Amino acid sequence: MPNKQDILQQIVERKKAEIEAARRMIPESRLATTARNPVQRRPFLPAVSSSTASKIHIIAEIKRASPSKGIIRQDLDPAKWAQIYENGGAAAISVLTDREFFKGGPEDFKAARKACNLPMLRKDFLISSYQIYESAVLGADACLLIVRILEESALKDYLALCSELGMEALVEVHTADEIETAKRVGARLVGINNRNLKSFETDVATSASLALLLNADQTAVAESGIWSRKDVESLAEAGIRRFLIGESIVRSEDPAAFLKILTKDVL
Repeated sequence: MPNKQDILQQIVERKKAEIEAARRMIPESRLATTARNPVQRRPFLPAVSSSTASKIHIIAEIKRASPSKGIIRQDLDPAKWAQIYENGGAAAISVLTDREFFKGGPEDFKAARKACNLPMLRKDFLISSYQIYESAVLGADACLLIVRILEESALKDYLALCSELGMEALVEVHTADEIETAKRVGARLVGINNRNLKSFETDVATSASLALLLNADQTAVAESGIWSRKDVESLAEAGIRRFLIGESIVRSEDPAAFLKILTKDVL
């Protein structure tokens, strides 16, 4: 298992190599042309939004493994799990497409999307416009942009490109400074990661405190370290109604039943 202290740097370096290899196979200009072909996307932001204050929205994640935990579920079938998530009341589905560190891949995304009707988030470490075009071609309705690994100018450009291609962007932050960056670039959907991507240490209180710093027109999504209904209720008290949850659902003996518990309205 990679050293936790330098895992993010290792991932970014690996992505650079993957992008260069992909460009040799399909030039970015050709990929961009394909990405701009008309596609019927599934509206992501409306799916995780509601005028009802008591409504809880879960973005359920298909996650085979992680650098910090190793293999989470060896026999995960993306199509089967997408159906389980839809039946359990998930608002949307996130699929990890990183192969090297999370044991996923684009084929997981395609299988899950084909098997359900929910909006789909491509979750990966996106550091290039090439990957944004790739996400659009893959059929993503939204993709993840991590403030920690992007220059502010690139983040702004990638947000604009996502919008141009009809995709939403979940802009991920972990600190107050990163929230200020998300504000400056006009991020609407802000994922507050309770996990520090440098050390991989997790503190669920992070999202509760940082959510207070968002603008009124920004929507918070709590990410990482959410294991129980108690965690959901605790963060709901801080005003958070949207959660991206992977490992605890994937490890659950009855994920559909667990999702139904998590998505119950708060009082």
